Amino acid sequence: MSTELAITESSPSPPTSRKVIPNRKGITRESMRPREYLTADEVNALSDAAKNSRNPIRDEAIILLGFRHGLRAAEIVSLKWAMVDLKAGILHVRRVKGGTPSTHPLRGPELRVLNQIRGDQEQKGKATEGYVFVSERGGRMTTSNIGKLIGKVGKNAGIPFPIHPHMLRHSCGYYLANDGQDTRAIQHYLGHVNIQHTVRYTEFSPDRFKHFFKD
Repeated sequence: MSTELAITESSPSPPTSRKVIPNRKGITRESMRPREYLTADEVNALSDAAKNSRNPIRDEAIILLGFRHGLRAAEIVSLKWAMVDLKAGILHVRRVKGGTPSTHPLRGPELRVLNQIRGDQEQKGKATEGYVFVSERGGRMTTSNIGKLIGKVGKNAGIPFPIHPHMLRHSCGYYLANDGQDTRAIQHYLGHVNIQHTVRYTEFSPDRFKHFFKD
């Protein structure tokens, strides 16, 4: 695929959401969605499905940046070009909910789609407010827009349960933990003020169990 997410399937799987909130029909969120993260194959499937949307480059970029940088929906829609250095390959991440800001490197696939978005906005005169992700009318996207987009792309990708944008952030945390990255580094990367929010990812790293059985 053209957008090289550079991720591989890992195990064991982290737990499902612990919240059990039945709706009016008595159906819980757990029964509708077995977990609150996406596997590597599912993230890749989302990226592929986005290529068939009405705005493929923008939607692919939203998935790519949401996953690779652990962005919340509110952080995605708040992203401005002033926070993106395309020449230096740097993303200045501002976290919501009092999170710690940080500076992330931007790699080839991300730079490719961002450069395309920037060029398209300038050509159509839609970059007046300085936001990276804009609607077809040229206005700033909302978190509701992002939620509907991810949900629709998830269906088109064949994911068998409803998904939401925050799952990209969780997927980032679990991927980095299973890749053996340092817990403190993951904490700062995701902007967690309390490291306990990071530990839930790292405590399920497969390295903790690799010596349990020897075949």
